[in-house]
Amino acid sequence: MHIAELFIIAVGLSMDAFAVSICKGLSVRKLQPKHAASTALWFGGFQALMPVIGYFVGVSFADFVSAVDHWIAFVLLGIIGGNMIKESFAKDEECEYSPDFSFRTMLAMAVATSIDALAVGVSFAFLRVNIWYAVLFIGVVTALLSAGGVWLGNVFGCRFKSKAEFAGGFILMAMGLKILLEHMIA
Repeated sequence: MHIAELFIIAVGLSMDAFAVSICKGLSVRKLQPKHAASTALWFGGFQALMPVIGYFVGVSFADFVSAVDHWIAFVLLGIIGGNMIKESFAKDEECEYSPDFSFRTMLAMAVATSIDALAVGVSFAFLRVNIWYAVLFIGVVTALLSAGGVWLGNVFGCRFKSKAEFAGGFILMAMGLKILLEHMIA
């Protein structure tokens, strides 16, 4: 696999994490390096971990993963997106900043945005891919885009918070639906 192909895969896999990172940046009043670092480590780490798991599970588990990965992503992204849409309709006079970088929240988001990477790892098992190089590359690309997404989301600030939360929630739900439909149609 060439570097260009791996880059396209890495960027494609990281788009879910990038969208969620933008939303995380919106929730922070004063962005600190720890916010971007936390998001980058969670999302980059899981985007690297999931293909390794998929790779080593490989052929024997491929049918099960491909049979349910779309449902898992659909449910997790639907719950997170629905919550964001619900919060976008909250009638607060002032902008409420409640950044949630807790273990539970970040774990759920990291898993939800990296389910497809598990399936990619399974496909890597069938290709002649240096798995360690590939997952390092995918993890770094995702980490960089996620850190940038937190910063980008924070720049928009409170002025667009409810609209951006609605858009982010809608995007997450749409991504979940897209993943589900792609797997059901294919």
